[in-house]
Amino acid sequence: MDWVFDGGRPCLDLVNTLRSRHLAEPVELLTSPEALAEWLGLAGFVVGRKSVTSGNVTAAKTLREAVNRLLTSPPRAADVLIVNKAAASPPPARLRLDGGVLRREALAPSDWVATALGAIASDAVDLAASDALVRICAAGDCGLRFHDASPRRTRQWCSMSRCGNRAKARAHYARAQGRNR
Repeated sequence: MDWVFDGGRPCLDLVNTLRSRHLAEPVELLTSPEALAEWLGLAGFVVGRKSVTSGNVTAAKTLREAVNRLLTSPPRAADVLIVNKAAASPPPARLRLDGGVLRREALAPSDWVATALGAIASDAVDLAASDALVRICAAGDCGLRFHDASPRRTRQWCSMSRCGNRAKARAHYARAQGRNR
């Protein structure tokens, strides 16, 4: 998969698993439980591949779209409910006394994905409640969402190494062609 983690926040990296939103048929990267497990692992969440279900994929996509709408358009009550529900869903941390030693109780495999999605939803809550800017990449063929944390809040591209570099190369080429005429 062509996973990209240029959003600057976990919730935006999840949003960016649906590519080319500007096209009639966007490119879906969360196509299976295995794909979601791979993305969660690369995003830094501990998830057992066998514990991810098709229901988790549906939940991740639902959360992803609610976060996208919440951060890039006027807020809707339905999206707030979806994000709040996901943020509240992780099981609480628990201690267990094991032979006089306190240990953290291990999560059941079915709770790993809910915990990861809950952390992503909590990140979306923090981002939405802040004065942070969420932008859409200025490259016409990209559309990735990112958190603009630049000092002047003027960042245009999801990544300088991808879209920013291409845009600057095109501008340089256009200037060079103008001088050669």
